[in-house]
Amino acid sequence: MKAAVLHKIGETPKYEDYPDPKPKNEHEMVVHVKAAAIKNIEKMIANGSHYDAVDHLPMVMGFDGVAVTEDGRRVLAGSPNGMMAEKAVVPKGFVVPVPDELDDATAASLFNAGISAWFALSWRGKIKQGDSVLIMGATGVAGKMAVQLARYFGATYVAAAGRDAEALQRVSELGADEVISLAQSDEALSKAFTTLAKNHPLNCVIDFIWGHPAEILLDALTGHDLEADAHVTRYVQVGEMAGARISLAAATLRSAGIEMYGQGGGSVPKEEMGRLMTDIIPKLLQLAVEGKVKVDTEVVQLSDVEKVWSRSDLHGKRLVLIP
Repeated sequence: MKAAVLHKIGETPKYEDYPDPKPKNEHEMVVHVKAAAIKNIEKMIANGSHYDAVDHLPMVMGFDGVAVTEDGRRVLAGSPNGMMAEKAVVPKGFVVPVPDELDDATAASLFNAGISAWFALSWRGKIKQGDSVLIMGATGVAGKMAVQLARYFGATYVAAAGRDAEALQRVSELGADEVISLAQSDEALSKAFTTLAKNHPLNCVIDFIWGHPAEILLDALTGHDLEADAHVTRYVQVGEMAGARISLAAATLRSAGIEMYGQGGGSVPKEEMGRLMTDIIPKLLQLAVEGKVKVDTEVVQLSDVEKVWSRSDLHGKRLVLIP
């Protein structure tokens, strides 16, 4: 079969022949892949910056996608065996039927971005009716998903921060009450964050980018009035597109009601992950059918994977490979 194969950490996956996958036991099955999205996690795995270690090379890239089973069912599936290929082996219990109303590219784009935003908002962020939420990195695919799901979970005010002006316009169309450009001076950005927090005290921040923008935001949220009541803000760190480390003043945690959490695959308890294929993914697919969550996609051929892998002109679209 043809597949996107990574031979060495730090290189780009190559489109080439690879042995057909075979089930290891009766709990696995072979599927024919219809679509697999290129996501930040795969890029980080390939360049060696992700905390999840690679235990073998060469490897087929892609952890999820839309596929057709041997008996003709179209499913959204997760797999550790690589889905950027013509075929893949997936666990039989890790598939969800895809509604007829959804195209392959949309369904394939929902998995990673959807569960990232879902767990950050509902499990870590504990969003409830009437909350005010800020999405940092809202111009990315997961960030735009978080803006929409924040509404689903009951947020009354949703602010969105990002650098891409074109994508910020799209975020407004998706329901953000306020957009904040990260492409401005530190002073102007700090003032924007301070004004936001004053007018709409934040119950939750979902941060997909970290780095210097997070430093500015946390400094803006630092308390400077000992008479003030501490307003609890749950700060959920999800991604690190603007930097893997920050400088955090001790006063930020002592002078304000900030609770900091991380959300990733290694931090979600088994009982929550157990709901993924039985509850969460089916709900995400249904929300997409109803038009309550949307994802912007661009379809390319799997054979072009090496050419498109590092593209940076997507403006919040999800690049989807079609074998």
